[in-house]
Amino acid sequence: MTVERLVVVGQGYVGLPIAMRAVDVGFSVLGLDLDEWRVSALRAGRSYVEDVTPARLGAALASGRYRATGNYAEVAGFDAAIVTVPTPLTECRPDLTFIEAAAVGLARHLRPGATVVLESTTYPGTTEELLVPLLEAGSGLVAGRDFAVGYSPERIDPGNPEWTFVNTPKIVSGIDAASLDVVRALYGRLVDSTVPVATPKEAELAKLLENTFRHVNIALVNEIAMFARELGVDVWEAIDAASTKPFGYLRFTPGPGVGGHCLPIDPTYLSWQVRHQLRRSFRFVELANDVNDHMPDYVVQRVSGALNRRHKAVSDSRILALGLAYKRNTGDVRESPAHRVVELLTEMGAVVEVVDSHVEPHRCPPGVKTVELTEDGLRLADAVVLLTDHDDLDYGLVERAAGLVLDTRHRLTARHVEHL
Repeated sequence: MTVERLVVVGQGYVGLPIAMRAVDVGFSVLGLDLDEWRVSALRAGRSYVEDVTPARLGAALASGRYRATGNYAEVAGFDAAIVTVPTPLTECRPDLTFIEAAAVGLARHLRPGATVVLESTTYPGTTEELLVPLLEAGSGLVAGRDFAVGYSPERIDPGNPEWTFVNTPKIVSGIDAASLDVVRALYGRLVDSTVPVATPKEAELAKLLENTFRHVNIALVNEIAMFARELGVDVWEAIDAASTKPFGYLRFTPGPGVGGHCLPIDPTYLSWQVRHQLRRSFRFVELANDVNDHMPDYVVQRVSGALNRRHKAVSDSRILALGLAYKRNTGDVRESPAHRVVELLTEMGAVVEVVDSHVEPHRCPPGVKTVELTEDGLRLADAVVLLTDHDDLDYGLVERAAGLVLDTRHRLTARHVEHL
């Protein structure tokens, strides 16, 4: 069956770009999000996702083939639904309540011949053991016989102009062969290439494998960076040198920690499942969590040490933080290590101001305000810490005007700048 009426549940950094692409290729798209602010913004043509410009959103609205809603009653009659809801951790345990709510909401309107695909990152077995039973219970239909179900892990990299939703290969799976065919055909209209796997479990594990690989390697290079400084070795020059090897090495760089959903949360899903089902510990993930979770503390220690060498305490010092988002050229502050650094400095009594044109001011920690990057602001700051290396920052001005600078991203080259 040709899918024409598509519901995308969740209109965030994953769901909104999918919805826009679906409109581009001819679908009639309903973007569903329970956040009233998001729905209002979308209806007014205001995009809060960097990868979706206001012009593109406006064109989708003007086409009549996209509308936003927070009401599940409006999904009635859908041909396919793609679920892109959050899967956070609550007290270090996977929180699947958003997936459960989406399944219940869709099930009431599920009809024979429809398709439901989960994209939210989760542990292997979620699609078949949680999503399918909820869809069946709420609809009275049988998955595989009456409707298709699949899993296709999101691979959207916010702010990446080279690898987009369209040209990044898309892993697809189904609960049976017929479901896989339908899911593959659906994404075949949305992306350039698909990668089919045998069952949803393999697709779910593939996503966790991708992110665990990055998480562990970032933790490795973060720990090396800390040791290298104590050993008097320039870790950045060593990384550059190692990166010239054309095989057997992938470049990872240190930073103030990891952010977003993928690295601080996703590997823990796998670690939790291993501990929960196999009664064993996933030591690599637990070690990586320990290193990466404490990088903001290390950054604060470095700032404190630098101030102490100038006979100043962190308390009452004026500190200018460059960047609050977890990722360059985005406004995404989910699990941002920069956000945590700012919180820690504030708790220690520092007066912190943030420069980040991508992040909305209300995303700052309490008592912290956003400011413009100015020469006077840099000269007045007791310390400047570069946390997120957005391209729109004037790095030349920072090097000229700032006295004490800690660069956690190795973006500055002046001799007086300290690097992580």
